[in-house]
Amino acid sequence: MTWSIVARCPETGHLGIAVASRFFAVGSVVPHIRGRVGAIATQAFVSPLYGTDGLVMLTAGHSPEEIVSRLSGRDDGREQRQFHMIDAQGRNAAFTGSKCIDWAGHLVDHNISVAGNMLAGPQVIETTLAVYQKSSGKPLVERLLDAMQAGEDAGGDKRGKQSAALVVYRDQDYAWLNIRADDHSDPLEELRRLHAVARERYLHVAETMPTRQNPSGLTDRSEIDNKIAALEATRIAEGRPSPSFATPLKL
Repeated sequence: MTWSIVARCPETGHLGIAVASRFFAVGSVVPHIRGRVGAIATQAFVSPLYGTDGLVMLTAGHSPEEIVSRLSGRDDGREQRQFHMIDAQGRNAAFTGSKCIDWAGHLVDHNISVAGNMLAGPQVIETTLAVYQKSSGKPLVERLLDAMQAGEDAGGDKRGKQSAALVVYRDQDYAWLNIRADDHSDPLEELRRLHAVARERYLHVAETMPTRQNPSGLTDRSEIDNKIAALEATRIAEGRPSPSFATPLKL
């Protein structure tokens, strides 16, 4: 029902998953990430336990290859499942059951894997992977969005489009960015809009949040308020409309 990317940025160690499907709210079941631990996408005839239990096993130090073997080995429904993962060191592994609906398969390379089922053909994940690999140097979010759009342009889910999601974790137990389009005629384009909205205010606020290294976070909000106000003033001066659907801010 889905194709997805599971990736680790080698420069920062940040982990990300992007997914799209002709299925409602795919972002609610497919992506599972924990900062400094790993990322798992579970799809096809979804078993959320592959994500939840897989992260527990990664935390305990098991390798992705071992986890794929153990989780699929205990599951009588494994031939209808698909999942792929990466750990905090960039090691990855994937599994596509023999009864996943055609076209189904996966590709794995260092720091990146792409997997899908019910696709228009193998070109979907081949193109997705190629575009991601060619965009080295760009921010992780942009690489994920560009790659997924290339996969969509190559045929995507053969049934059509409905939902998409993008999740990025840095080194914390909470997401740095988690956006979803649960029911939309062009969900990947909607993710781009949501990312643009996040860049106006949300991602700047995210930089101030408490972390393991700084449990208090940024306590003086004037610095971030001034930065956001300056960005807003620049946007208005340049005549660019906000991508947000929010009502005007009431003071």
